[in-house]
Amino acid sequence: MSPALLDFVEFSLAGLCVGALYALTGIGFVVVYKATRIINFAIGEFMMIGAYFFFGLAAQASLPNWAAIILALIAAGTVGGFLERFIFRRLIGESAISVFMVTIGLASIMVGLVEIAWTADPRSLPTFLPDRPFFVPLGSAEAFLASKNGWSFIIVAAIMAAFITVFRFWRGGIALRATAADQQAAYSVGINVPGVFSFAWILGAITAAAAGILVGSISGISSAMGAIGLSLIVVVIVGGLDSLAGALVGGLMIGWLESMASLYIGGEYKQVATFVILLLVLVVKPYGLFGTHDIERL
Repeated sequence: MSPALLDFVEFSLAGLCVGALYALTGIGFVVVYKATRIINFAIGEFMMIGAYFFFGLAAQASLPNWAAIILALIAAGTVGGFLERFIFRRLIGESAISVFMVTIGLASIMVGLVEIAWTADPRSLPTFLPDRPFFVPLGSAEAFLASKNGWSFIIVAAIMAAFITVFRFWRGGIALRATAADQQAAYSVGINVPGVFSFAWILGAITAAAAGILVGSISGISSAMGAIGLSLIVVVIVGGLDSLAGALVGGLMIGWLESMASLYIGGEYKQVATFVILLLVLVVKPYGLFGTHDIERL
């Protein structure tokens, strides 16, 4: 196998692993949007606080990694539920742009609180994933895949399977889908719509925090890691703001595209490439690849 083809395969595998993390966070974004019609621009900061909660519990409080992960996810979910109950529920009926600006302000506040608690210095998370790399056989050669990337992909796949099960069979998932389809109809059949709103925010925060922990295990953490939210916004708009399948496909697509841009034109241009794709998709399908046509644009 030629070195150029081997590079293509290895960068593709790495890009799909990163894309899986985009997809996981994108699902957290879509869950909130489907239930509440709130565009949560602070989704990248929820990733950040999940990673820092894990860092504080595992590295500073010296808890076992498994306990630190569970408690970090619970803490992130608590933050999501608190924000919905005491901030966003009070904004029901306000204009979409007003609520959107609140999420931008919230993102800045979360960054400031993290820098107060942990400073702005980059940090490394404790190792909790196996360190043995993956080798994918390709004829006479083998494609290398870093251990953390490969295990992150496997974990994301397991979480996705759990999501499909929840939304398909569990009563809470059915209630969320019903509320997303028609809030008034959901009220009429006895669904606790405000409770569904809280559930959506808690689930979205936990999902983003899990992605943040995985991202932090690969590339470290800092108060600036929420900037990944720019790529996530591209993911959910390309896939469709209200589509879980769109978040999955969009995440994998954008992750792979960024990796290809890094390989062929340089890493400094990868976001340029993703925004070019965003423009092309919006020209051809303004509601995204899987979005429904009744979405209100800002």
